[in-house]
Amino acid sequence: MSALTKLTLKAALDGLAARDFSSVELTQAHLDAMAGARALNAYVLETPDRALEMARASDARIASGDAGPLEGAPLGIKDLFCTAGVPSTAGSNMLRSFVPPYESTITSQLWRDGAVMLGKLNMDEFAMGSSNETSAYGPVINPWRSTASNRALTPGGSSGGSAAAVAADRGPGRHGDRYRRVDPAAGVSHRHGGDQAHLWPLLALGRRGLRLIAGSGGADHQDGGGRGHHAAVHERA
Repeated sequence: MSALTKLTLKAALDGLAARDFSSVELTQAHLDAMAGARALNAYVLETPDRALEMARASDARIASGDAGPLEGAPLGIKDLFCTAGVPSTAGSNMLRSFVPPYESTITSQLWRDGAVMLGKLNMDEFAMGSSNETSAYGPVINPWRSTASNRALTPGGSSGGSAAAVAADRGPGRHGDRYRRVDPAAGVSHRHGGDQAHLWPLLALGRRGLRLIAGSGGADHQDGGGRGHHAAVHERA
């Protein structure tokens, strides 16, 4: 099962569609890997019960022919984005007890398309940082080291938890924001329930990155900055 955690998002989606493995199997493999890598401090909250419930629902939709474009794919969600009924703290002590009664536009569209939530990822407090050292939950450890000196490296920020999780093969995709300085235009990603950030996916060899953007995009009538804009995203093979 450990081989499942090394799949790219494309390979994971292809395997799910071909019924080579189930979303429950794929999700459980990632949950096990996350438990074995807690020393990285990549996740501030793991949601195994919800993940497996969502995975079982995805398997049923795949079996019935009603699969969405991200059906059954396990994703980690940056703690910047509000998830209904799940603590959403933006890496801060101020919001440590905040459990939103609503879903961010971005995550609601991911769930609409069949994605599975593994948990909430560590980040610089309120996304203000570039090394993931300002989080109220402590710094994230980069699993990679310098090839020249074996020196410890920062995972970057503010989406350091997302970067470390992908680098350690703890999932085919993670949501962060602007990590590679490639910004979606206004209206392609949304701010409702996600503070000031534009979303950008961090993917393991992400050949389905555009699919993930498309799943997160669309018109958001709760975002004044993106109101009336629609994402026109086309996936390349």
